[in-house]
Amino acid sequence: MIRIANGQGFWGDSPDAPVDQVRRGPIDYLTLDYLAEVTMSILQKQRSRDPEAGYARDFVDVVDRILPDLVSKDIRLVANAGGLNPEACRRAVKAVAGRHGLDVPVATVSGDDITNRIDELLDSGVEFRNMDTGAPLSTIRDRVRSASVYFGAFPIAEALDGGARIVVTGRCADAALVLGPMIHEFGWKVDEWDRLAAGIVAGHAIECGAQGSGGNCQDDWSSIPALTDIGYPIVEAEADGSFVVTKHEGTGGRVTVASVTEQLVYEIGDPRAYLTPDCVADFTSFRLAQAGPQRVRCTGVRGTSATHSYKVSISFAAGYRAIGSVAYAWPEAYLKAEAGSRILRERVERLGFEFDAIHSELLGANACHGIAASAPSAALAAQLPEVVLRFGVRSQNRAAVDRFTREIAPLVLSGPPSVTGLGAGRPKVEEVMAYWPALIPKNAVKPVVSI
Repeated sequence: MIRIANGQGFWGDSPDAPVDQVRRGPIDYLTLDYLAEVTMSILQKQRSRDPEAGYARDFVDVVDRILPDLVSKDIRLVANAGGLNPEACRRAVKAVAGRHGLDVPVATVSGDDITNRIDELLDSGVEFRNMDTGAPLSTIRDRVRSASVYFGAFPIAEALDGGARIVVTGRCADAALVLGPMIHEFGWKVDEWDRLAAGIVAGHAIECGAQGSGGNCQDDWSSIPALTDIGYPIVEAEADGSFVVTKHEGTGGRVTVASVTEQLVYEIGDPRAYLTPDCVADFTSFRLAQAGPQRVRCTGVRGTSATHSYKVSISFAAGYRAIGSVAYAWPEAYLKAEAGSRILRERVERLGFEFDAIHSELLGANACHGIAASAPSAALAAQLPEVVLRFGVRSQNRAAVDRFTREIAPLVLSGPPSVTGLGAGRPKVEEVMAYWPALIPKNAVKPVVSI
């Protein structure tokens, strides 16, 4: 049995969670998941300004804090912090190790960044059709900013087989961070579909950090203890594919069948066919059972053969946007905010610019549920002590968006009364990066493992 802990669910998660996972109990592996679709576009912007950027810099700070513990406790670290520049990330990690006087083998898994190969691949017949709309990439080719392939777990296992103590990947399937160590430890083969699927389910159970151990949990959420000191999840994995989800003793949060189930249904699409680079996992096949306090056992996972394609995450420029806000106070806060929205929309529409979208929402009334939210009753509206009007526009024309930013502040003195806040002042114009999911034949790209 091996214990694989996750200490990061996204770039920006708690900087103390990895430290707690290493120091508050025994583990064999620590995984850190930094990447999301929007993260890749941020990293591309950073790399375009600095060739040594393009990775999750927070990761280097984490390594600096925990490296002596990793070495003394024989814990291996696997992270997708390499983003679009795994080699630069490795250099930064090696520099940290040098300052600690430690010589630690660090591996990279790269080859996933195909941004500079787009035209070559298009010429070879790969259309990169949008998986949602069916449109070919040629319709937005001139606006593409980055393109990354989701690799699987076997390159991670290869790096561990080669003696790496730290593995830094670019884009890979989130669950691969956990499945990779299982393949390495248990010797699973590429066609052991049930076991690989079990590793995928285990990885998915903890990939979002504390969301798998009671955080963001709807099940009797107010009774979940000590969220201030929430324990991040750990998988205790066995060679037959069964595993237990748990957390360190003495930490807050809750690991129950209900809390684990909530995480497992997160972003899985078809539950009978969860597609990954290594296999297709059936999330309806297994059973969860409470195996003691803060312990949930999973057994019976079934899987089938992997597809012949990798998924590709492509980001492209989709215009500009700006969002501003104004807060209105009682009495009649809701009516004031509603009137402010109407006035501002009319003023924006008469500017003479073309906008792709004009959007407003009333925080405290309909922001969370959007068009599904009904207007509050007159009695409820009268009771609301304050309502924030949030208003934004999007356009391909930067000048149009910039002109909009000058319309928020005048509303303070030329609109409804009792304005109590103007957000952060004049809104900033931001470039909008959009997501284009596509497929690529596996034989068109190859992961590169370097130790």
